[in-house]
Amino acid sequence: MIRFGPAGIPLSCKGRTLRDGIADVHHLGLTAMEVQFIKVNPLTRLALDEEVGHLARELPQQLVVSVGPSDHQGGPPSLDAISAPIRRRDSVSTLTWSLAKDYPDLQQTKMLGRALDADLTLHAPYYVDFFGSSDAREQSTRQIQWAGVLAQGLGARLTVTHLGFYGGGDRRDSVQELTEIVTDLSDWFSKFSKGTVRLAIEPSGHPDVFGSREEVLELVRRVKRTVPVLNLAHLAARERTNFEDPAQLETLVKQFVEATDGPLYLNFSGVEFYGPGEFRLTPIKRGLVRFDPLAELLAERDYDVTVISSSPLLEHDAMYMKLLYERALTRRWTKLHAAPAARAPGAPAARKAGAPGVPPSRQPAARPARPAAAAARPREAKVRGHQRGR
Repeated sequence: MIRFGPAGIPLSCKGRTLRDGIADVHHLGLTAMEVQFIKVNPLTRLALDEEVGHLARELPQQLVVSVGPSDHQGGPPSLDAISAPIRRRDSVSTLTWSLAKDYPDLQQTKMLGRALDADLTLHAPYYVDFFGSSDAREQSTRQIQWAGVLAQGLGARLTVTHLGFYGGGDRRDSVQELTEIVTDLSDWFSKFSKGTVRLAIEPSGHPDVFGSREEVLELVRRVKRTVPVLNLAHLAARERTNFEDPAQLETLVKQFVEATDGPLYLNFSGVEFYGPGEFRLTPIKRGLVRFDPLAELLAERDYDVTVISSSPLLEHDAMYMKLLYERALTRRWTKLHAAPAARAPGAPAARKAGAPGVPPSRQPAARPARPAAAAARPREAKVRGHQRGR
């Protein structure tokens, strides 16, 4: 099955809530959406007297992501902690997010997405720094975990993230350290969501940021329960190619399919190259990478893929990609079920086969064709005799 959808609420959506966006995606004939968790506004405070004894998930107008002793100051989110009654002097960490105000809000959005068959995923904040200060590293870890909390509440199956810049030393050391960081994150995701949300690693188009094709595939091979994201625009910028060669494109898709345990997650948009490692995302029709070759490849194989449009035109290019795929699928179907060629005028008809099960040597001999003139004589004579009899 192949799904198409935008990376965010559709531009044409009249309402700006997340549920409005999911409903609009459905009305446009799309079946996927990548929710954008970009701006993070955390707040850590002591529990209020009226909150004591209540479950953190039940607090109205609040998205509680962490509860603990007063000195924990926003530690890692714990499913047990936010599902247990709040105690006096507990420290409560909350998020302010424009797309959902509390857990009942998340639950209603989750139910709507399932009712409309919308495959939901969530993108974590884009800026992360695991090789800066200890505070920057902890903040980056928390942002990805908070994204996982929201993804679990929404019923999203993936939390997509970049991994930031390399460290100042050898890149191989950076890759090894990032492997340890992602392993800890993946273990936390598995425990918090009970296996329903997985961490998806996205490649980068900039050579100074972790995320080449080889690095992403190697990382998901090392770390269990992680998924690679095939972002064709980023890889095109990183590798300085437009993936027009069908063999090259097929090899790329095959590598990511083999590294993915489940549906392939594919992100596409137009892209323009400027200098080494610099690029800009554009509408598909203006970019240097076309979707047509990919549509042909997807139509020739029975892939299970979710295609997300990260183009500035969002849902418009998602629908355009769906149209290109459906055209490629129609051409494939027409080719497989083509009607037999029509017989040219004046060409002899094909000889009919003999009786079934009888060898050709024992088939009855065909009666020779009677000349047209001879065939006409008896009738002509009969007509003349009839006229004489009158």
